[in-house]
Amino acid sequence: MVNPYPNSYLVTPGNGKGPGILAVHAWWGLNQFFIDFCDRLSNEGYVVLAPDLYKGKTATTIEEAKLLRSKLNQQRAHSDLLGMVDYLHHLEVVTSNTIGIIGFSLGARFALELSAEHVKPINPVVVFYGNSNIDYSSSQAAYLGHFAEEDEYTALSGIKKLEKNLKTAGRPFTYNIYPGTGHWFFEKDQTSSYDEQAALLAWGRTIAFLEQHMKA
Repeated sequence: MVNPYPNSYLVTPGNGKGPGILAVHAWWGLNQFFIDFCDRLSNEGYVVLAPDLYKGKTATTIEEAKLLRSKLNQQRAHSDLLGMVDYLHHLEVVTSNTIGIIGFSLGARFALELSAEHVKPINPVVVFYGNSNIDYSSSQAAYLGHFAEEDEYTALSGIKKLEKNLKTAGRPFTYNIYPGTGHWFFEKDQTSSYDEQAALLAWGRTIAFLEQHMKA
């Protein structure tokens, strides 16, 4: 199986087929943590495609991440991600009628905005500590959010506004705020932020949500 997207990561489960998921990395880039995350999803039975928005570059510090993000062509990235959704829809090994999207921080914003596009069905959507307050009236998705209690990047007021916008659009939205956590609490390589207990809980909730909407 040829992956037409250079630098992206495509992985299939042991049986060679399954529901399709697009997993969009945080502003660090497609580093080893996100590759390992895709492998974990694949072990749960999913075909996973992870874009590389920075074309091979990754960051290990906030300053490096900010620089990479500042150089990202946002419109081009959005268009590329739409193409990847379409690619997954046409991939023979993908068994689902919809494509799920999981996004982290920067990737969460892209995931939310993709879900509101007039494209082939995107459902469900899982976001980690990121949001986008847009019009979701075109969405066909159910949403799950994982948010930190102490987050300097994503305010509680923004989460509440996201909840209101999704409710206005008639979209189901479940979210959890993890006590005592900060931004990037799910990412094991972010040692100053990682919270093992919260990460395990968020993982379990994510898998249950995906199974509910993609394996029913």
